[in-house]
Amino acid sequence: MSTVNTAETNIFARRESEARSYCRSFDTVFVRASGSTLTNQEGRNYIDFLGGCSSLNYGHNDPDMKQALMDHIAGDGIAHGLDMYTDTKQAFLETFERLILEPRSMPHRLMMTGPTGTNAVEAAMKLARKVTGRHNIIAFTNGFHGMSLGALAATGNASKRAGGGGVSLNDVTRMPYEGAFGDDVDTLAQIEMLLDNPSSGIDAPAAFIVELIQGEGGLNAASTEWVQGIARLAKKHGALLIVDDIQAGIGRSGSFFSFDDMGIEPDLIPLAKSLSGFGLPFAALLVRPEHDIWKPAEHNGTFRGNTHAFVTARVALEKFWSDDRFVTEIAEKAEVLTERLQRIAAGIPGAKLKGRGMMQGVDVGSGELAEDICAEAFRNGLIIETSGSHDEVVKVLAPLTTPMEQFKAGLDILEQAALSCTGLKHAAE
Repeated sequence: MSTVNTAETNIFARRESEARSYCRSFDTVFVRASGSTLTNQEGRNYIDFLGGCSSLNYGHNDPDMKQALMDHIAGDGIAHGLDMYTDTKQAFLETFERLILEPRSMPHRLMMTGPTGTNAVEAAMKLARKVTGRHNIIAFTNGFHGMSLGALAATGNASKRAGGGGVSLNDVTRMPYEGAFGDDVDTLAQIEMLLDNPSSGIDAPAAFIVELIQGEGGLNAASTEWVQGIARLAKKHGALLIVDDIQAGIGRSGSFFSFDDMGIEPDLIPLAKSLSGFGLPFAALLVRPEHDIWKPAEHNGTFRGNTHAFVTARVALEKFWSDDRFVTEIAEKAEVLTERLQRIAAGIPGAKLKGRGMMQGVDVGSGELAEDICAEAFRNGLIIETSGSHDEVVKVLAPLTTPMEQFKAGLDILEQAALSCTGLKHAAE
C-alpha cells in the first residue's frame, strides 16, 4: 500500500495543519478519479464508498457536467459574480424550479449563502430568529449541522464542540431524537411535555432543526410518524421547521429530499454537498416566501452562489431528475445494500443495520472494531468511513451512480473485511 510518509511527500506533515483527518485513514496520494473509482500515484484503483461525504452523489467527474463546465470556462463565461444576475444562475434557477420545486408544489425561494453547508445552516438559524423574534433553537441528540459557531451550537458531538475553543455555544436546547432512549421510549411525547410545561425552563423556540437521517450521528433514521410529530409541534409552538438536508438530500435517501412523501412542509431547507453535482462548493437555503424578510445584503458573502457550480448543477438536474429512472436505480441499489449489510450484521454479535436508502451502515457496537473494518477494507481497495457517537457505525456513502457490478464488488470487500476483523477480535478474546 502506498504511503505519504516519504521524503518526497512529507510536505503534508510538515506544512498542513493537524486538523487534517481523512488522509490519516487513507494514507496514499490520489491523482485521478472517475465515477466511483479513485486512483493513487502508483496506479492502484480504489472503490469509493465515501463519495466526498455525500458531496459526490453523481460520482467523480461526470462527463456531461465536466464538458459543460469546460465549455463555460473556454467561452470566458462568468467565473465570479457575487449575487449579480448571470445567465448561468438563471438557467439553474429555472431548471430547479421546473424539475424540483414545481412537481412538489413547493413555493420556496433559493437564498444563495456562502459555499458550505454550515453557511446554509447559519443563515437558516439566523433567519428563524429574525422571523420569530426568539433566540432559542431546538436541536437533537446526535445531530450534526456544521462547525462555525452558530451551527456548532446545534451540533451534538463533544469532540466537534470542543473545537469551539471554550466559547459559549448558546441559545440551543437539546431534545432526544427518535430512539435516543431505546425503541420503547416515545421521545415525541417527552418533547411535547417539556414544551407544553411553562415551568420546564425551556424558552419558546424560534425553530426546530433536524436531520431526518443523522449522517455524522450514526445513521439514525427518523420515522414518518416522528417527523410529522416534530412538524406539528413546531407549528403548535410558533416555531419554524428547518430540515437539514445537506447530507441526506439530493438522492441520498432515495429521492431528492429526505422528506419527500412524508407529508410535511419545511419552512427552511439547507442544501449543500451534492447540490453542485460535481463536488464544487455550493450551498443554498430554501426559504418559504413569507419568511423571506431579509433586507438587501443583510446576510451576504463574497462567494454566495458559485457560478461554475450553477453550470454543473443544472446539468445534474437535467440528467438525473427529468424522469423517474434515477430514483428507480437508487431504489434497486438500496435494496441490494440493505440485504448485504444485514448479512454483515448477522455475522457480528449485537450488530444492527442503520439508516435508509443509499445512506445505510452497520452499527458494529465498537468504534475500535469499526475502525479496524474500514482499515482492512482500505488495504483491499475500498474507501469507507465510520460515524456515530463512538464511531461505531461503518457507513456506506457510495456514489448513487456506482455501476451495480462495482457496487457489489465494494460490498464484497466490506463483507470480507468485517469477517476478517470479527474473526481476529474473537481470536484475541
